[in-house]
Amino acid sequence: MKINQLKGGAALSYINIFLTNIVGLFLTPFIIRSLGSAEYGLYTMIGALVGYMSVLDFGLNNTVIRYVAKYKANNDKKGEENFLAHSFIMYIFISILIGIIGTAIYFNLDKIYSETLSIEQMNMAKIMMSILILNLSISLPGGAFTGICYGYEEFILPKVVNIIRYVLRSVLVVAILVYGGDAIGLVVLDTILNLVVIFINIIIVFKILKVKIKMHKFNKSLFGDILKFSLWIFSFAIVHQLRWQFGQFIIGLYYSTSIVAIYAVGITLGNYYGSFSNAIASVFLPKAIQMTVKEIPQKELTDTFIKISRIILIVLLYILGAFVIVGKDFVFFWVGDEYHLAYYYALVIMIGLTPILSQGFANNILEAKNLMSYRGKLLLGLTISGTILSVFIAKRYGVMELIFTVVFFLLLERLIMIPYYKEKANLDMKRYYKEITPLFLATILITVLYVFLNSFLPEKNLYVFILVSFIYSITYIIVIQKIMTDYERSFLKKSIKKISATIYKK
Repeated sequence: MKINQLKGGAALSYINIFLTNIVGLFLTPFIIRSLGSAEYGLYTMIGALVGYMSVLDFGLNNTVIRYVAKYKANNDKKGEENFLAHSFIMYIFISILIGIIGTAIYFNLDKIYSETLSIEQMNMAKIMMSILILNLSISLPGGAFTGICYGYEEFILPKVVNIIRYVLRSVLVVAILVYGGDAIGLVVLDTILNLVVIFINIIIVFKILKVKIKMHKFNKSLFGDILKFSLWIFSFAIVHQLRWQFGQFIIGLYYSTSIVAIYAVGITLGNYYGSFSNAIASVFLPKAIQMTVKEIPQKELTDTFIKISRIILIVLLYILGAFVIVGKDFVFFWVGDEYHLAYYYALVIMIGLTPILSQGFANNILEAKNLMSYRGKLLLGLTISGTILSVFIAKRYGVMELIFTVVFFLLLERLIMIPYYKEKANLDMKRYYKEITPLFLATILITVLYVFLNSFLPEKNLYVFILVSFIYSITYIIVIQKIMTDYERSFLKKSIKKISATIYKK
């Protein structure tokens, strides 16, 4: 049963990634065209503003998973019930805190966006804000029930529910917008669906898993243990919010909602780029983490690091090269010519994310060795510094300069971490960079060649876009195949067989 849950959960994760990327690619331009640039920008801006408060869960959802799994493994039902009771007390305080902060922001929206929002936009923003605050104050504690399911290794039911929710949302979004709905309608829809999902997960937890939440003994120190465990998860959540989402707030202070919309499209493309890496990393990282708890030689550890990183890079560099070559046309066909700047925003973001996305294994080694505090402090310090600087950069220069600032601090963190990975994670970083360099050189050569050839072809032509994309893909496969290792070729063949078998079964 456990194996079926793990395999089923993994398969459903891939389905979810596929849906969110493919459906999102079609749904995003439809939403933009239906709402218009100004309203779409307002929709994403207010969503991001409320999203900043999501970090106030202090990493509790992940903590619930770890602690519930621990109590279950030890068959400590009483300890589990007591832990959950303490957790939900913390969730109550978090919901109250969100309500207080949200109310304060609500009554100050006029001051915050006095320079950029019209009276009509301000009224719409306040309605969306109030609904989203209610949504968040319920969703954060509601997420604990998903965490309990995962702690019990019940992956299939919650993931199926989430997939159904996503498909249903997509259909209803189209229906709402076709019949003249607006951004407020989308916010109401998301709130209703979140409540339904939480209700279903509550049924799974109490009726199927037979979980109980009961205070057996009040323990102050348990609150401290929970917060201590959640601290770095909380820190990384802050980093994620400040790194990308905070930009929408800054831009909204100085520029129109239409410009916020263009920035949001660039961020969306960057998120799609990252999701491909996460899909691949999830195959390897559980095994990789197990390796780190053993005393294995540096060579073997570095070999694994290089294997994982190269496979991720083969995929990422293909996407990055394709985006450099035909990305302008893609943005044009996807969301329209008025969003052409989103191409440049997304390109800079992708370049900045590439070294981070390809080196996830190194961070897992640090996590397994309980050495995350250094990187956590470094990330937090650099991100806060970058955020403060980006406020002045955005006001004085513009959106592109803001993105360059964020990416600069991203790459600076990678540079500073190199000696730390070598010393603490026991990785041969010199050999690592030597092994991945051929992939970068091959991609650069192919990309430069096609950019040059593409300059002689007409722009914004769908047939040319498809033809160039196809020929580039063939060229990339042929060239990269020449520098692939036997392991990478074997992995590719196995992956193709698994995909073919899945399609054949269907």
